[in-house]
Amino acid sequence: MSAGIVQAAYIVAAVLFIMSLAGLSKQETARAGNYYGIAGMAIALIATIFGPEAQGTGWIILAMVIGGAIGIRLAQKVEMTEMPELVAILHSFVGLAAVLVGFNTYIDHGDLTGALLNIHLVEVFLGVFIGAVTFTGSIVAFGKLRGIIDSKSLMLPHRHKLNLAAIVVSVLLMFYFVSVEGSTFALILVTLIAFAFGYHLVASIGGADMPVVVSMLNSYSGWAAAAAGFMLANDLLIVTGALVGSSGAILSYIMCKAMNRSFISVIAGGFGTEVVESADQDYGEHREASAEEVAEMLCDAKSVVITPGYGMAVAQAQYPVHEITDKLRKKGVNVRFGIHPVAGRLPGHMNVLLAEAKVPYDVVLEMDEINDDLSETDVVLVIGANDTVNPAAMEDPNSPIAGMPVLEVWNAKHVIVFKRSMNPGYAGVQNPLFFKENSQMLFGDAKDSCNKILEHI
Repeated sequence: MSAGIVQAAYIVAAVLFIMSLAGLSKQETARAGNYYGIAGMAIALIATIFGPEAQGTGWIILAMVIGGAIGIRLAQKVEMTEMPELVAILHSFVGLAAVLVGFNTYIDHGDLTGALLNIHLVEVFLGVFIGAVTFTGSIVAFGKLRGIIDSKSLMLPHRHKLNLAAIVVSVLLMFYFVSVEGSTFALILVTLIAFAFGYHLVASIGGADMPVVVSMLNSYSGWAAAAAGFMLANDLLIVTGALVGSSGAILSYIMCKAMNRSFISVIAGGFGTEVVESADQDYGEHREASAEEVAEMLCDAKSVVITPGYGMAVAQAQYPVHEITDKLRKKGVNVRFGIHPVAGRLPGHMNVLLAEAKVPYDVVLEMDEINDDLSETDVVLVIGANDTVNPAAMEDPNSPIAGMPVLEVWNAKHVIVFKRSMNPGYAGVQNPLFFKENSQMLFGDAKDSCNKILEHI
């Protein structure tokens, strides 16, 4: 395959990737967006493997077959609830790849001299640094989402100064690395610093903000891929990495605005605050409801809003929830869903789960679209959500989630909270909603509870 054909194939693949992102921005075109992305990746791989610069094509194909088999196996096993942690660990692979490419191109940089060598050394240094940060940061995110690592923020003394020191030392090492025309010691040292920096960057962020972290790491992995593209002089890898990096950064910015967080502090890993559980505060007594009582409330209601969270995903309750929705709508009840921007552990997680259960997409509304209607709602079902419906975000300035916009479900006439127990949510913050006069708790597995309600309806 000639170089001209390879470049033409890269242009077609780049256009398909752009079309894929555009398609994925809307639910109606998401399937087509996936197909565009698959087609673009297939064209890119074929053009690269059989291009004039490819060496050891047989070994490459063998590696792809092995990797593809592992990927297919994991894709078949992974549950939708495990998708956030899968995405996080996949980001770590991109970061590690950038580190390995950086060391490889440093060892074998050809006959470059002068300014070209300096530019190449900067590319290598930055690629290794970004890749290493992405690698360990993604592993920490995976551990927190998996429950292996504590979801609370790691609050080291002078943590911001430590982050600043890591950046300053890395910059000084880069100048030294370029000035001496390459230093293996400096490259290994900055890799270790970046590994520690990436770990601390994500570990210092609390569990409630993990959706933003996953989005941020998505952006980092894109820039790591772009850096690898510069090192390999691969135009398509540069374009693809820039697309992923910029789209991830834009999504992170949108989510930060939705959570009332500073975008700069997210990028710096500095908005993880110490979680102070208010276990000693007396909120009063909670009230419990039975499935039969909830069913009667729903049947008598004119307007119902369902606010799902990660607990619904774990219990696989979206299927009976869809059946409840269907039966109530046939009775003339106006049933809608309120989705918080960071419900679940991944942006759009709840939307995907509801779509999977065939919930009509026109009744699935964003937080900003539903909040004003909650005061006129008869019944709100809070299924597995906690931090996204916590009034402490608006009422307690000392709360770790203070200032975060939430679904104001307490404004409805009746609120039914589906939970296994009275334990606080993923952020470790107690929820005063559970103790309000118009709130009742329905304890038990969310799927079982929904099925019981369905029987009574």
